[in-house]
Amino acid sequence: MNRFTNATTLQKRYEGFLNTPVLWQNAPLLGLQPFKIPVTYSTIPIAVDSNLRLGKYVERLVTFQLNQTKNISVLAENIQIQQHKHTLGELDCILLKNGKPVHLEIVYKFYVYDPKVGTSEIAHCIGPNRKDSLIEKLEKLRDKQLPLLKTEACAPYLKALQLDAEQIAQEVYFKAQLFLPYTAQKTVLKTLHPACVVGYYVSQIEFQKLIACKFYRPTKKDWLITPHTSVNWIDFKAIKVLTAPDLEQHYSVLLWVKHNTGILQKIFLIWW
Repeated sequence: MNRFTNATTLQKRYEGFLNTPVLWQNAPLLGLQPFKIPVTYSTIPIAVDSNLRLGKYVERLVTFQLNQTKNISVLAENIQIQQHKHTLGELDCILLKNGKPVHLEIVYKFYVYDPKVGTSEIAHCIGPNRKDSLIEKLEKLRDKQLPLLKTEACAPYLKALQLDAEQIAQEVYFKAQLFLPYTAQKTVLKTLHPACVVGYYVSQIEFQKLIACKFYRPTKKDWLITPHTSVNWIDFKAIKVLTAPDLEQHYSVLLWVKHNTGILQKIFLIWW
């Protein structure tokens, strides 16, 4: 079995990644500075191991994008910071941007917007399985991942690159797909980038309202892809059977939906 993504699928995943906006744009969020890079579409000729988990898979796409961008030079990636044979953490990337060093952390996430959780727009964003949240990820970046750069254990790694931690800017390349409630699809986002909204989520009861639609269940790495018609669509009864085991085990399922009008959408069918 081929471990590597075929060229057509890889290209669609890469374009889906490029089409995903950063979750916040100009001002820092919780002190986290957003990374800005021009979006340039090109053929991606590299091989990417499909056995990688989604986060690592996306990092390979980011590496390709960085290497295609003028005024950016990647110095090191996936730097494991160890102390006394114990791994303290990892720096995703050290690069030069316009000649200046940047420590870059890379994140790609899927969140549903639940207004019943928390009291702020950021706090409303949780993982589709309710096991993680945006606020937790932002706090981890701020309090654990970024401070790793300035630890004593990190100094030898930076010295090898002839860099001083105090001279390195820290930025976050945080892309996300957001899903609004089925009953509140016109929710207006003010802090987060509205263009990150790609669809909605439905409960199993609300799902019944889509009985006349056709469905496709992409693999997890294909969650990156913008829905298109060239897939094997199945009907409501078949998708109910296909998703039942996951829902029973408390796993929400990402689906593509094709309406009778021809409109294509992404949705999460949630277990909760």
